[in-house]
Amino acid sequence: MDYTEGTEQQKIGRAKKNMLLFAMISLGMSFAGLTSAYIISKERPDWLTDFEIPQAFFSSLAVIIASSFIFILAKNAVKKEQNSKAMMLLITTFILGIVFVYLQFLGFSQIIENGYFFTGSESSITTSFIYLVVLLHLAHIFAGLICVLVVIYNHYKLKYTKGKTLGIELATTFWHFVDVLWVYLFLFLYFVR
Repeated sequence: MDYTEGTEQQKIGRAKKNMLLFAMISLGMSFAGLTSAYIISKERPDWLTDFEIPQAFFSSLAVIIASSFIFILAKNAVKKEQNSKAMMLLITTFILGIVFVYLQFLGFSQIIENGYFFTGSESSITTSFIYLVVLLHLAHIFAGLICVLVVIYNHYKLKYTKGKTLGIELATTFWHFVDVLWVYLFLFLYFVR
């Protein structure tokens, strides 16, 4: 495909998709670097080997996966111009995102209740790493939630019509990225101890 061909709108759409792809690759590499540092650090003598993933993180995994599937349904409803169905699905996606954030903070409190602290004299390098990785991921979830809010607003204003759904496509792609990222981080933290 010749990227110089097409209408101005098509060129802008391709450029925005490429920028998002570049951003996701960069973010992915950042998390790859953090998880690599985690692997190297587990050789330290003060590394916690008996640390258990909090139960709330398991629940958050199910919630984030469900939100991705619902966002796909919402995008398809928008493309079919099923406006009320799409709005309900978009709002559900947003609510599930908020539930995910709540479960993450609940997971932090469960870690603390088990006697593991993230900072201070009673903290360990293990819990500090987990805290850093999860908080960094949460920052991207907040960015995703803002994207979902923008999509909800634009959908309410009927800005998505046949062939003009770039905004929801970009938001859905980013949301799936942060979801897949959490699945990766969860599995990493579960299996690499």
